[in-house]
Amino acid sequence: MIDFRYHLVSIVAIFLALAVGIVLGTSLLQDPAVKSAQEVSAQLTKTKDELRVQIDGLQGRLAGNDQFIASATPDLVAGDLTGQRVVLIETPGSGTTVREATEQVLDQAGAEISGRVTFTEKFFDPKGKGVLDGLVNQLKPVNMVFPATATSWDRAAALLAAALVTTDQTQAGAPNTATADVLSTFEAGGLLSVEGDPVKRAMLAVMFAPEKPYEGENAEAQAGALVSVADALDVGGKGTVLAGTAATTAVPGDAIAAVRDEGEVSKRVSTVDTADMPVGRVAIVYSLREQLSGRAGQYGVGRGASGAVPAETTSATPSPTQSGS
Repeated sequence: MIDFRYHLVSIVAIFLALAVGIVLGTSLLQDPAVKSAQEVSAQLTKTKDELRVQIDGLQGRLAGNDQFIASATPDLVAGDLTGQRVVLIETPGSGTTVREATEQVLDQAGAEISGRVTFTEKFFDPKGKGVLDGLVNQLKPVNMVFPATATSWDRAAALLAAALVTTDQTQAGAPNTATADVLSTFEAGGLLSVEGDPVKRAMLAVMFAPEKPYEGENAEAQAGALVSVADALDVGGKGTVLAGTAATTAVPGDAIAAVRDEGEVSKRVSTVDTADMPVGRVAIVYSLREQLSGRAGQYGVGRGASGAVPAETTSATPSPTQSGS
């Protein structure tokens, strides 16, 4: 019969064996494991420091480049838009800083700002399409006809464009008597606000995209509505530039990408995705000048951009063989 002493010795032997195993295991494995972890940590720290140096260097070069372009901008754009009236269009989420900087460069280029129209979120809300349709039916001139495929935003944008822009140089600076109440009625409905005197029509438009892409289930529809406005302004005038910043990834609610992905619209409406940078503001002026020459393009650093700025154009006046944008 196995007595208590045997059990006790067995239990002690087991714990001794475990203790010896732990000691042997840690002594054999600790040094290589710790050393390996230390080496990996040191390498990651080195890589991080190297990347930090690279980032600091790139940021320094970018700042120097921005400073140079900003100082040279008055000379780069001087006289490019002399005598041209431009209307500014702000969308929900667009940046005031970008708009103000662009306005300054447009002034340096000789442009005259007719006024500013700021859309509210209500205008781009899919639930409010019935309101838009009602206002359009109430306010549109009798001779204004829309394509059968036109959306609520297409129709509203076409009506607003008729009140804001013109293709006729002799009509620039004069209201469209056929759309006299359009802006005031849309403003009373909480769809937009107005600053300046944009009813005295311009020939060119700069539209500012939201700083961040639209999100949620209505993102694609809202971006599409913004495209409708930009396209209508372009068709109703001599050219429109949609300006903003490049999205880091392709998302359905990115307005600039939406324009670039619309084959026919991208042939008419220009985009600049570096509006937050000095070179982008120069690109906006050059794009407007290019629009006056009957051309359009996509500029910046994001997906779909063909270059940083338009190629040099020799004239801002369309030739007899060219049509407006």
